[in-house]
Amino acid sequence: MDFTSESAVTNADKTYIQLRNDIVEGRITAGTKLSEVELSTNYSVSRAVIREAINRLMACHLVERKANVGARVVTLSPEGLEQLYQVRESLEGMAARLAAKHMTDQEIADLQQLLNAHFDKQVQAGESYYQEAGDVDFHYRIIQGSKNQHLISVLVNGLYHLVRMYRVQLGMAGPRVTTAFDEHLHIVKAIANRDEELAEILMRRHILYSKNNVQTKLLNHSNLKGQ
Repeated sequence: MDFTSESAVTNADKTYIQLRNDIVEGRITAGTKLSEVELSTNYSVSRAVIREAINRLMACHLVERKANVGARVVTLSPEGLEQLYQVRESLEGMAARLAAKHMTDQEIADLQQLLNAHFDKQVQAGESYYQEAGDVDFHYRIIQGSKNQHLISVLVNGLYHLVRMYRVQLGMAGPRVTTAFDEHLHIVKAIANRDEELAEILMRRHILYSKNNVQTKLLNHSNLKGQ
């Protein structure tokens, strides 16, 4: 569901998608310096293709370029998480409010069906629901349901992959599996009832709880590395 389709046909698109996935999923670790020469060898493409991919990765905040250092993968930090989720909480709360006003009845019904499928396939099985693509699809549908193109662009193109990087690498199993799903159910009910204010409140609360969960895991991870 990215927004650079997995069916992309150009070499540059394919390289960008592959490099992005390797960063998000931790095969290229956070903080790693990116060498165009090394990456062009590893991915069997030209340096120009790698350079373009790096520029696109900078646009979605997975890579940063610093003077005297060059391009490197962003570092996952408590400060970075706090800032990212402050923006996400505000903007996705707004998206939920707008979705309650603008989503069609059919779009809401489809969203409810999606949650039913999640429950059958993931929640009952006790799997790590929260980092699955289906969960992201839940948020994505609500963002699209806002019908606000500026909001959609910021959330989908600007924040999505960095959010996923934190979630995938830090894991979202355990009790959070059930509570996150329950929060999704309440959000959909508010949207279905066209309760704009409640939809925003519940989405903001949901993202705050999610941030707290990731933050705990990030701090534990940092403490283990420091031992």
